[in-house]
Amino acid sequence: MNPVGDRVRYMPLWASLLVAAAGGIIYEGAFPDRGWWFLAPVGIGLLFLALLGRGMWTGLLVGLVGGFAFWATHIFWLTLYLGVVPWLALASLETIFFGIGLSLTAIVLRLGPRVWPTRLGRLGMVPIVVAGLWTAREGISAVWPYGGFAWGRAGLSQSESPINSLVAWVGVAGLGFVVAGLAALILQLIRERGIPTFTRVAVAAVTIAVIVVFPAWPTVESGTTRLAAVQGASDAGLFAQYEQGQILNDHVSGTLPLIGEDVDFVVWPENGTDIDPTRSKDAARTLDYISRAMDAPLIAGTITARDGAFYNSSMLWKAGEGVVDWYDKVHPVPFAEYMPDRAFWRPFAPDLIDLIVRDYAIGTQDNVFDINGILAGIAICFDIADDQLVHEMIDDHAEIILAQTNNADFGTTDESVQQLAIARLRAIEAGRTVVNISTVGASAIIAPDGSTIDELETWVPGSMVQTVPLSDTVTPAMAAGRGLEWLAGGVGLVGFAFCVIGARSVIGTRSAIGTQKDRRPGRPSRGAVRR
Repeated sequence: MNPVGDRVRYMPLWASLLVAAAGGIIYEGAFPDRGWWFLAPVGIGLLFLALLGRGMWTGLLVGLVGGFAFWATHIFWLTLYLGVVPWLALASLETIFFGIGLSLTAIVLRLGPRVWPTRLGRLGMVPIVVAGLWTAREGISAVWPYGGFAWGRAGLSQSESPINSLVAWVGVAGLGFVVAGLAALILQLIRERGIPTFTRVAVAAVTIAVIVVFPAWPTVESGTTRLAAVQGASDAGLFAQYEQGQILNDHVSGTLPLIGEDVDFVVWPENGTDIDPTRSKDAARTLDYISRAMDAPLIAGTITARDGAFYNSSMLWKAGEGVVDWYDKVHPVPFAEYMPDRAFWRPFAPDLIDLIVRDYAIGTQDNVFDINGILAGIAICFDIADDQLVHEMIDDHAEIILAQTNNADFGTTDESVQQLAIARLRAIEAGRTVVNISTVGASAIIAPDGSTIDELETWVPGSMVQTVPLSDTVTPAMAAGRGLEWLAGGVGLVGFAFCVIGARSVIGTRSAIGTQKDRRPGRPSRGAVRR
């Protein structure tokens, strides 16, 4: 029997699986390269629709189907050089998280209307708890296992949507909560009996309007800086064939035309030099020449070796002084930049595991450079997706974010534009200019309001020379830190527990009431013998 207030007939399992698969694919369409952000609540709503009437185990199955449809499409760029095994492994891992999250959601959608039987409960509490479970699932998979994979979160689909300014208030996790909550609310409005169609549409429209017109957080400019960012268009990936020094030469060649420009600093991407200048006198002289000719410090990425360990590093280089500060990547990518539990995983795919010939160590330095008084937060590649690292640089008073990356291994796939979308949201969330500079693209300078100041064509050498705003603004999202995510996820998990416990209580109470009615004076109880 449908729960209180439910006007939707439940689908057979085969139909739910088809709807879930369609929902996962439609949800992926909200992310770049397509970037049809309005599909996010549509796809999520279809996933929720497919869960109606499902228990925990059939909800898990529906979630696994929908999750794989999303993840297999979203990270298909992994197959370009690595083939299907790593792609299938990562997609399957993320699908498990997805399935468990939707399994719990199925319970809330089924029992929630009984536990909160009022209209306010069905249209208020149920969507909030469902959105909280969505946020909890995203939050856990973003940090675990092996540091997690903070890709594919609902908030990241909204980088160029009319509601992207909300991220400065509630963060990426909170923005995902809003998107999932909107999808859940619309589904509950469809389910609810006794409401005229006009009222349903009006409630949904007003909710969307409130979200869209919510004011952006004002970013106060504390100054400006003029910078040069160089994209060498070097085929600098793990699987590329190139002569040692080629990547360094490409970025030198991209910088030489800028000599004479009045800039405060020059920034090259991750692996902008393939020769470590701390171990090569020739590379050191080259960086000295660039810094001296530009009359500015140079921020360049390279692979360094110290104390028997390798690091993916960004260094601040000044002519005549060499390295005056450096940042070693704190979040190296598992199964790419290092191999966790190598002995365990190697038997499954020895050829692929052996491709990772060296393991990058985890850095311990802070991720802020003082560039002649300008405080710059440094993010190396996937660092930009790590919420904690972004909070740390803002806590250390970074006035601008330099996101150095190397996307050569992903060719012209969606990976680079997905990463640029994350950088765009970080600019709004932190209220900072973000310089997303890649070896091959997508490279762009993003203003604190999310607009594009400058950009470069992918896989074409070029540079961006711009005067950009600095800021010491602290947005609500940065002030709250990850507390908002914990709050939203906690609401979801507590709400789920309350549904399970509360539903048992409600069912028990109804059974007791039914028994008392059966035993009223003058009415024989069930099983009594009439005389």
